Formats: sequence, structure tokens, C-alpha cells
Amino acid sequence: MVHIRQESLSVNHLVARLFVCFLTISLFLIPSSTLAAESKTIVSSEEVVNAVEKVSPKIEEVGMKLWELSEVSLLEVESSKYLKDELKENGFKITSEGTSGVPTAFVAEFGSGKPVLGIMLEYDALPELGNEAVPHKEPRKDGVTAGHGCGHNLIGAGALGAALAIKDLMEDKKIAGTLRVYGGAAEETEGAKVYMARDGFFGDVDAMLHWHPLNAASVMNIRTAAQSQMYIEFIGRTAHAGFTPWLGRSALDAVEIFLVSVNMMREHVRPTARIHYIIKDGGVAPNIVPEKASVILTYRDASRAFVEEGVAWLKETAKGAALATQTKALAVDYYGMYDLLPNTPLAKRMQEHLEMVGLPQYTEEEIAFAKNLQKEAGVEPTGMTDKIKPLPDEPTVGGSTDVGDVSWQTPTMGVLMPAEPEGIGVHTWMATASHGTSIGVKSAVGAAKVLALAGMDILVDRAFLEQVKKDFEKRTAGFEYKSPIDAKIKEPVGLPDEMRSHGSVLDLKESFHKQAEDDQFYRTKYID
Repeated sequence: MVHIRQESLSVNHLVARLFVCFLTISLFLIPSSTLAAESKTIVSSEEVVNAVEKVSPKIEEVGMKLWELSEVSLLEVESSKYLKDELKENGFKITSEGTSGVPTAFVAEFGSGKPVLGIMLEYDALPELGNEAVPHKEPRKDGVTAGHGCGHNLIGAGALGAALAIKDLMEDKKIAGTLRVYGGAAEETEGAKVYMARDGFFGDVDAMLHWHPLNAASVMNIRTAAQSQMYIEFIGRTAHAGFTPWLGRSALDAVEIFLVSVNMMREHVRPTARIHYIIKDGGVAPNIVPEKASVILTYRDASRAFVEEGVAWLKETAKGAALATQTKALAVDYYGMYDLLPNTPLAKRMQEHLEMVGLPQYTEEEIAFAKNLQKEAGVEPTGMTDKIKPLPDEPTVGGSTDVGDVSWQTPTMGVLMPAEPEGIGVHTWMATASHGTSIGVKSAVGAAKVLALAGMDILVDRAFLEQVKKDFEKRTAGFEYKSPIDAKIKEPVGLPDEMRSHGSVLDLKESFHKQAEDDQFYRTKYID
């Protein structure tokens, strides 16, 4: 909690002056670390909230601009440029662009020295979720088919607003430290935060703050799932499916056997595991034995170690399917994430701030919109949530976030604010519609207030920061971060070739094929 500096009115002025003189002389004798540990907060909660209110028009502007752009992961070129321009216009210095091989990622800074406070932006949309900001399904009139169904337009706007408010307070109150804003591009696919973590971009950060829109208000004191994303490809031999099928070897047969095996795995994996996939390529025509077939698969579980166990099993399964069909198999885990690591002092402090800020106040028109959207979705028309959830006790949930990798490198905590009606889930056109309205904007402003309050605590309350660090050190004792991304992968696999700096996707695939063929398994008669 941000504490208000109090001025005593009953202390004898003479005593006060003598004390100041004594303190001035003693500065040469007291260690600076002690002074830092005993430093008092010099900003009131009211001042922080007012600073956010001051930039709330900018939060609305940014949120609606990003919603309008709705650029999907790795292609958020205009969204990234827009956010960087806003930061530069407000006194931030862009210290990194195209960060860690992700063209639309960036880092911006204000101030210098310790402590270093990090705030995370996101701004990628989802494909095929575009919708007008109306409570029924209606394609956008401008033809944009992508949509902010996960509310990353609001994440970008709210987090930016918090950063602007904190920066204004740092200037006004002469508060020391570094405020660092991370442009976390492509969260929905190959999130930049994992690449940044691999390159050590969070090593000197004292604490990281983030937020996410949802249909509830809660501190994110949870454990999200770790995960790995896999590309599995089978290469067979083409033939006429009617005249000479015995001359062919079906890559699609291999995919089918592989997926049957995957679904049999489900009985024997942990209850916390999740396996989901699509068949990306299954051949070109029924009368041609498929030469190539491929699958994209995500494996999730409660920890990185559990995920790695599952991935190893899946690779063996792909080998088995190749043996059964006399095809070649390539199974690559090309991207992954860690589970989200909580931090108790940060979570408790953020809960206090969330309860102080409270829920947004909605107009009758906004409530009507929410209820109409619920009716359209077939859920009870209760409107927006009217409760703040108690502090969660670190439950494990099935979803994943690339914030997880950040949380294993620096103390991290986030907050959820209601941006869609109760019963409406993210990754839907209904969420896209809600995120493009004043309901979404109010969510972003509320989140900005909570983040700004917690951020000021990190910057000015040294005792609190020490508690945060001790909790982090206890949780990570003996841990050494190992990136879930293969060292050969220098940039996201999903980048179009024209945006790549390290060869084409085909070049990368060939390097993995060569690695696979060097393995003993691929020297068998079944592969020759």
C-alpha cells in the first residue's frame, strides 16, 4: 500500500531543527543501504490515482487505436510503431527495437539507476475474431477479420497509461529509479517475452507488473501452465492411390497413427496435462498417396519439467508412427513457456490496491450492452461482475502465458479487471466486441490505477521491495533458467521470410531434418 507522508504539527520546531542538524552530520556515518531501507513513501494513493485519471484520455485513445488496427501476432508492425511513438512523445527512450529477433518487440526506458521497475505491454490480435463493437455477430465494416478477442489492445493501453502516470510522478516528485516498458509482441503465438528471457533482458529488473482483461476482478496470484509447441511432419512417397498404391507410403497414415497414439496417451498423463492439435497438412487430393502431412500440437502441464517429459514421449510416438508407415518423421518443439511463478508480498499489496480502486462504475447503456451480449451467447444476462475476488491461493490453471518465463527471472505479479460481461470468455467474437467499447476502456483505466499504485510501492518503499525479493529468492533457490527454445531458433518460426534475419523457414526446417537424420533411429532401414 502506498503510504501518505505525514507532517507532525505537534513537534517542537526547535527539536525538529536540532534533529535535522544531527541527521545531516550523521549522513557520513550511516550506510546508504540503511537509508534506502528506511526511506519513506513520498506519494499518496490519491496522487497516484489522480495521475492515472489525468492520462485516462490517452488510455482510451490507445485502446481504441489498437482495437482498430487489430494486427495478429508477429505482424503487429503498425501497433508496435504506434506504441513506440507514444512512449517517445512522452519522454521515454527506445533502448531496443526488434528485440531478441522479434521485429515487433521493443524496450523503452525512463530514468536511471535502481530500483528498476518493469511494465509489460501486449498488443497482438487473434485471427478470425473481428467484429463490430456491437452485442451481436457482425463483421467489421472495414473488412478487418482479426480481432482483439483476448483484449491485448486494452493491455497495451492500460499498461502504457500506468507507465505514463508513474513517469509523471517520478518527474514531479524527483523519484530515483528506472521505469522500463517492454513491448511484449506476439503473446498469442511465439511470445517475445520468452526470447527476451533467453537473452537476459529481465536480469536487472527488481519487479515486473502486468495485467489482463477478463470477466472478473482478481489479482493473478495463480500458477499458469507451462507449455511447448510442436511441429510434427511426416514425409512419405507419392503414388497413384488407385493403380499402384503399394508403391506409395502415406504421410497421412503416419499422422493418423501418431494422433491415435496421442489420444491414447491422455489416459496416462497427469490430470494437469493438456494436449491439443490441428492437422496442418493432410495431402492434396484423395487419389494421390500423400507425400507430406503435418501436425501442430501444444502440450501443457503444471511445470516445465512435466512438459519436457510429455514432449519426449510425443517425439517417441512420432518415431513409432514413422516406423509403422515406413515414412520419415520430424518432431520439433520449436517454442515453449514456463509456468507462472507467484510472489506473495506483491500479490497481497496488489490485492489491497485492487480493493481500494474498486470496480468500474457502468452506465445503464453499458449494462444493457453487456446483457444483450450475454443473451446472444446464451448465458444468463447478469451484466458485469459486481464483486472483487478474494486473493487466490496460487491455484494451477490450464492456460499459459509467456509472462511465466519473466516470473522465473524477476518478481512478477498481475491483475485481472472486468472487460467483458460475466459468462463471456476471451478468444471469442463477443470479447472482441466488448473490448472495443467503453466497458473495455474502463477496465484498462482501472488496471492502470492498480499497476501504478503497485509500481510506486516498488520505487519508493525499500522495505516492501526487500520482502518481494526475499519471497522470489526463496521460491527460486537452486533454480537455473533454461530457455525452452532450441538454440538453433534465433527468431520466431512463424515469421514470414521477408521479416526474417536468419535465413528462411525452409532453411531452418532443413537444419532440423539434418539433425534428425544424424540420430541413430534415422539410420535404420525404415528411413533409407
